[in-house]
Amino acid sequence: MGNWRTYSLMLCGIGVSYLGNWIYLVALNIFILDMTGSAAAVAGIYIVGPVARLLTQFWAGSLIDRVNRRKLMIYSDVARGALVLLIPLLSSVWVVYVILFIANVAGSFFGPSSTYYVTKLVTPEERRRFNSIMSMLNAGAFLIGPAIAGVLIATTGTSLCIFINGITFFFCAALIALLPDVSDEALQRRQPLSWNMIVNDWRIVQAFVLHDRYFLRIYLLFQMAMMIAFALDSQEVTFLKQQLSLTDKLYGVIVSIAGVGSIAGAITATATTKKFSLQAYLAVGMLLTTIGYTMFYGSFSFLTAAISFLILGFFMSFANAGYQTFYQNNVPADMMGRFGSLAGMFQSIVQIVCTFLLGIASETFDLQSVSLLFSFISVVLSVVLLLNVFKKSKQAYYAESKTEERHLQEGC
Repeated sequence: MGNWRTYSLMLCGIGVSYLGNWIYLVALNIFILDMTGSAAAVAGIYIVGPVARLLTQFWAGSLIDRVNRRKLMIYSDVARGALVLLIPLLSSVWVVYVILFIANVAGSFFGPSSTYYVTKLVTPEERRRFNSIMSMLNAGAFLIGPAIAGVLIATTGTSLCIFINGITFFFCAALIALLPDVSDEALQRRQPLSWNMIVNDWRIVQAFVLHDRYFLRIYLLFQMAMMIAFALDSQEVTFLKQQLSLTDKLYGVIVSIAGVGSIAGAITATATTKKFSLQAYLAVGMLLTTIGYTMFYGSFSFLTAAISFLILGFFMSFANAGYQTFYQNNVPADMMGRFGSLAGMFQSIVQIVCTFLLGIASETFDLQSVSLLFSFISVVLSVVLLLNVFKKSKQAYYAESKTEERHLQEGC
């Protein structure tokens, strides 16, 4: 059994950070809109982040895998907290973009570092439960955060919401500082960062993914299906308002229903880690999530849209917990920074391309038909994922059975 008192510090810190991020996201959109009166300026927020990550992640992994990850997480949170606290004091949208760019650069170091740290901190037997709780915290923040932001913005304005997010970064950093260091091979191979080192690290990651073809296949299928789902998120407001003629209030209700589904799914995933296999979490969860998206874009009323969001929210919690555990179990810990950073570049590119293609196609053709086509593609990818995951599981079962049978025969 793992040390859940120690785990709770990590969960609490990241959970509070999740909540602050959702409060901040809602407030930042309104802050930029009030500052500029431009919808394009608001859209710029969603461009700065991916651009910063793309320019950082091709080299960030080489640094991450050669330093103390716990300390890097602390420095990343402190830097982001200080930068976010500056935003309400600014009057130029371009300066805000620069601050957001630097904050996203700092954030590029946190994700891969935290994945490594969690992998080392949490025992393999407890990982799926830990990841399910993380998913539950994220879902709860998604549901509660915007509601808190709405109340605060209505009563005090956007600045307080942004300040709260800055403080949550410091709170998360303080809790991580209370956690112990984990065994860290990186401390034994520190060397100056250079271009040759970065290129060599790319080759090491390439050798890993080419050697473990099964992991690469599962990773690509899952991420392609998930990135299409994320691209579909960009059209949900337009679909609900133009195709189903729903009001902004009903849209808010449907988003809240998705949050309820996510929390319910995460609670169920946490409670059933001993009853269902990792394969079921990963593959079945992803398949039912993509079916939920397909049902949503096939909706003809508020009720059918709400049921679809409840379904996809519920099963996405299983899919995310399953994927995180699969990733932690298969990627070598000393390579997680490099692999995570390069994988993040791939994910950003795929998401940008899918979102762009979906947006262009939706402008040219019928929105519902195009969205259903993309949803169907994600379902097909999920079916292929399911077949690959359970085929491997079945092969492993038969190999184990034959080994046991041979041992029995030898014993006789």
